Parts: sequence; C-alpha cells; structure tokens
Amino acid sequence: MKTSPLSLRPVTPVIGAEVRGVDLDALDDDSLEAIRDALMEHLVLFFRDQDISIESQKALGAWFGELVEHPNEPGIEGHPEVFRIHADETSVRATGERWHSDVSCDPVPPMGSILRLHTVPESGGDTLFANMYAAWEALSDHMKGLLEGLTAVHDGGPFYREVNRLIGRDDGGRSYPSAEHPVVRTHPLTGRKALFVNEMFTVRIVGLPRGESIGLLDFLFRHVQRPDFHCRFRWRPHSVAFWDNRCTQHHAIWDYFPHVRSGYRVTVRGERPV
Repeated sequence: MKTSPLSLRPVTPVIGAEVRGVDLDALDDDSLEAIRDALMEHLVLFFRDQDISIESQKALGAWFGELVEHPNEPGIEGHPEVFRIHADETSVRATGERWHSDVSCDPVPPMGSILRLHTVPESGGDTLFANMYAAWEALSDHMKGLLEGLTAVHDGGPFYREVNRLIGRDDGGRSYPSAEHPVVRTHPLTGRKALFVNEMFTVRIVGLPRGESIGLLDFLFRHVQRPDFHCRFRWRPHSVAFWDNRCTQHHAIWDYFPHVRSGYRVTVRGERPV
C-alpha cells in the first residue's frame, strides 16, 4: 500500500480536513492522487501558507479536469478561467452569502472549486461548508422515498441578474444557464447519495404544484443548515480551500465590512448529475 505524502487533521468528524506537509507550487503525481483521495474522504480540504501563483492554482485544478469560466463573473486579464473574489469598504455585496453549490444551474455543474485568499480581515470572513451526504442520510425513510426520482430546476438567471443589479453592472439582457437535475444525486467516484438542491439556484421541483414545491424546497433548504452537517473555516492570508461541489454546499459570511477580503477562484468542470 502506498504511503500518503499528506498529513491530515480533520476539522470535524463530518466534513473538512486541514492538509499539512504539501507545497501546492510543487506537486507530484503521488501528492495529487493523495489530495484526490483525501477530498473524496473529507469533501473539502484546507491548505495554509500557500503563496502560490495563478499558474500553480490553475495547474492544481486542471489535474482534476477542465477549468471553466464563470457564467457571470469576468475572468482576470490573461486568465479567463480565474475570477477575483473581492469585498472592501465600497462593496454592496460579497460573493457566496447564501448556501449553495457553485453554478449548479449549469447543465454540467462543477466538480470542484479552488479558492485562494491572499488578503483577509483580522477577524470574520469565515466560510461554512456542509456535507450533503450527511444531509441525505439524516432524512427519514419516508422523506427519502418521496425525494428519490424527483428532479428540480436550477436557474442562474434570477440570482445573477440580482447580483448585477446590486453592483450596477449591465448584463445586456444576456441569458444564463438553467438545467434540470435530480434532487438526489449519486457521486460518480464514491457511489454515495447526496442531496442536490440549494437556495441560491434551485427554483422549483418538477411535477409538483407550486405550493408543494415551495414547501418541500423550503424544508430542504432549512435542513441543509443543520450545524451537525457543517465545518467552519477561518481564513488566514494565503489559505486555500478545495471543495467538491457534488456533495457539499458552502456559505461565505460577510461580517467584516468595511475590511478587505480578496483572492482568486478556479472551477473544475464536472459531469451531468445522475
């Protein structure tokens, strides 16, 4: 059996691990395979003291799959697959303030996201992560029987247009991705079932009357917020988080205004949920 080159410290028994003993600027195949295995086990990985280049961040993501551009946020100059996460004293919003799985509205939603923050406030600006395997497994057998086989519409239009309105950006009447996904998806590598609806993008359950759809989604959105599904990551300068969007949700807390929180994110293409 191959010995993992990583040292892992679980953040909670349910989700998250801090990775030690690895330099993201100098990864070999053994380290990358160990990161993949750790991600499958812990769902989100955290790395400290990683003052890495944009190229290294892209290379890490590209090992896991094709990097994709964000449907609403422009990429940085020369790197369309990399977009800036930034909030300061002029901001009217911060990225990720609601529970969500990144760009779940895409017909082929992301496998994962990698965020590096180089500037963080002295306190605040934490990110919460939630385990969607645990959210599914905590439901009663009756609720599981109701949800299996259902699909839901994930629509990027309402959320992204509201973002653009808030920041005063003209979207030029552009269209945004929308897709129908299973309410419960099976992870392609682990084979485990995960709840796959989120309050940022999921707008209705197909085949249910409007009132029933609203009521069921409201229950599931509140269910995801149970703290026993969560871990909380406190950022430091040059921290990196790498999460699996197929089995997690996350929520960025904007409690640090007017201080600066800034960094870069890359997103890795996934596969159609089944």
